[in-house]
Order: sequence, then structure tokens, then C-alpha cells
Amino acid sequence: MHECFDVSITDHVAHLQLKRPDAFNSMIPSFWSELPEIVGGIDAAGSARAIVISSTGKHFSAGMDLSVFTGGGGLAEAPGVAEEGRRRGHLWMLVQHLQDSFTSLEQARIPVLAAVQGGCIGGAVDMICAADMRYCSADAFFCIQEINIGMTADVGTLQRLPKIIPEGIARELAYTGDRMPAQRAYECGLVNQVFEDHQSLVDGTLEIAARIAGRSPLAIWGTKEMVNYTRDHTVADSLRYMAGWQAGMFQPADMMESFVARSDDRDPQFEGIPPRPAL
Repeated sequence: MHECFDVSITDHVAHLQLKRPDAFNSMIPSFWSELPEIVGGIDAAGSARAIVISSTGKHFSAGMDLSVFTGGGGLAEAPGVAEEGRRRGHLWMLVQHLQDSFTSLEQARIPVLAAVQGGCIGGAVDMICAADMRYCSADAFFCIQEINIGMTADVGTLQRLPKIIPEGIARELAYTGDRMPAQRAYECGLVNQVFEDHQSLVDGTLEIAARIAGRSPLAIWGTKEMVNYTRDHTVADSLRYMAGWQAGMFQPADMMESFVARSDDRDPQFEGIPPRPAL
């Protein structure tokens, strides 16, 4: 049982739903351990072929809850540490821990799809930027809230968003803290599709995930690996990496199954990706 998420897996599609609507699904301390634990567990077991992250209530997420940094039990506390340099060192490690929570979406071997309704604010923008694709309802809006409260966004938005939408638009959002409405997000390429309402958003995103789950899991894994690598490397390096991957990972079984299934007028049946080795 998780404090922040409901989790289900149906027909190879994992569905993670934020479940604290009364608190606008703010990201309390447990969120930062639950998300990578759930995503990492699904990936390690090879138990799904796509992941959908959606939410409940009026807003997708209000972002980081202040309890992460304040009050008893806040992650920013360093019990027993008094010297200031060491306290700063603790904070340095904490920020990287928070970053790693979202990086887990990129590190998963399967695609992660984010379905956003209402407000996607602050840390929630960091999260969806780490997803493979984003979809939203017509009432959605996106806001890099950190600048509005006097801080620099630090958990991934500034590193990932300029590689998703034009840099000048990303800078404008980051400098002004303005809200980007759903249609503008679609026009800029932040989201792939705008759905009429929350229910059609969730249904539509799950349907896209189901189509992905029907493809060769090994080919999907390789595709995600290559797209992520290419984003951060030169074309020449990426082509060389692709050649190495293909030389080792490409086998004809899934291709043959695709051809035979098409000939037999049926859905192909593929072996899942293997569990990650338990070290």
C-alpha cells in the first residue's frame, strides 16, 4: 500500500495514479521514495510494457510539498549534523535524491506516458519532463512555479524542458512563472494531444499505452534507449551506439512473429523483456 499512488497492471500496461486529490496531489516526503520504487520495481520485474502516470481530482499535482523541507521529518533535516558545511553537503545530496526520483522514469526500459489534468505546477513539471510522452485535458495548464517563490527550479525542468520545446519558450516560462495553457502546450510540442476532459484523457492515454504494449518489448526497449542516448550525444556517437546495440540485441524472432501474425490476421505474441539481474 502506497501513500501517494494507486498502482494496477492490466494487459501489460501499468497505471500509476496520484491519489491525494484533497491536497492537490502535492509531493510529500514519501512521494520521492514511492515513485522510483514503483517504477523501478515494474522495470526490474519486466511486469509491464508501458507505464501511464495519471492523477485524481481537480489538479494533476501542485508540485513539491513544503513538508519536504520544513517541519519534523522533513527530508532537508540532517539529524545530528551541526556544522554548516556538512549541512550544505546533506542538502546537495538531497537535491540529487529528488532528481533521481524523476530520472527513474528515463531509466526504465519501457515508455512512460504522463496524463495531465488541471494544474501541473512546479515539481510536477519536472516529473512530466522526464516522461517519454505527455498528454493533457483541455483544462490543463503548466507552470514553472519555482521562480514565483524566489528559487531556481532544481529537479529537472531546466535540463529537460529546453530539449522538448523551443528553448526561447522554455526560458520565457522559467523566467516569468507564467501559466502555459493546454492548447499552447500542444502547439509547442510539450504535449502530444489535448483531450476534452479528464476521463477521455485517461482512457485515451491508456489506449495509446496499450498499442505500445502490443509491439515487440525488445524493440521498444531499444528504441527508448536510442532516443534517450541521441538526445544527449552527437549524431555520429549515436549511430555508432545504435550499430553496437543492433549487433547484439537484434534477433529475428520478433520480426518473424510480426510477419506470421499479420499473415494469420491475429495479434503478435512476444516474449517480455527479461527481469533485471538481482545483484
